[in-house]
Amino acid sequence: MNTPTHLSRPPRPRIKDKRAAILRAALEVFAEGGVNGVPIPVLADRAGVGTGTIYRYFASKDALVNELFREQRIALAKRLFVDLSPNAGPYELFVEVWQRMFDFARQDPDAYRFLELQDHRPYLDDASRSLDSKLLRNIVMTYHGFQVQGVFRKDIRPEILLSLVWGSFVNLIRSERDGYLALSQADIDSAGEACWSLCTG
Repeated sequence: MNTPTHLSRPPRPRIKDKRAAILRAALEVFAEGGVNGVPIPVLADRAGVGTGTIYRYFASKDALVNELFREQRIALAKRLFVDLSPNAGPYELFVEVWQRMFDFARQDPDAYRFLELQDHRPYLDDASRSLDSKLLRNIVMTYHGFQVQGVFRKDIRPEILLSLVWGSFVNLIRSERDGYLALSQADIDSAGEACWSLCTG
């Protein structure tokens, strides 16, 4: 005699904040398998909720991805730029943010990998793209300010300088994650000095 399915499964533990649990689980599974590679039932299982529960909080997978993207993008901006010393000069600011970037990638690898995913870009709505552009524009304006001060070289657009610095960071993290490098603090510092030299010419 077969046991009814509803009797054979242990009851799910009660979750106080299901929305937060869904977002937390989404961050984990998207970081592991990408947005396209994770079906909603897998996400629901990781969150400890029913599939229908997800759709009570998020109208679609797209809506969930966008909510998560905005949440994590804002958190990253705060982590990198809040509470920087108001008296620090350009070099000190650059070095501090460079170190914070590595701390973020190592201490919160799921958030870092999710934000660096390429396959979530087609999902982003106007609000997410606008937020992303605004945050990037703020950094570009800082780089432009350094150019006006005569600190950064002026023969390269600030957007390009930022892309070169960020690209260096991303490739260092990828190489470490893939086992090609074991980055010491001295390596991180010297890489930051190299990027500073690139920006200052």
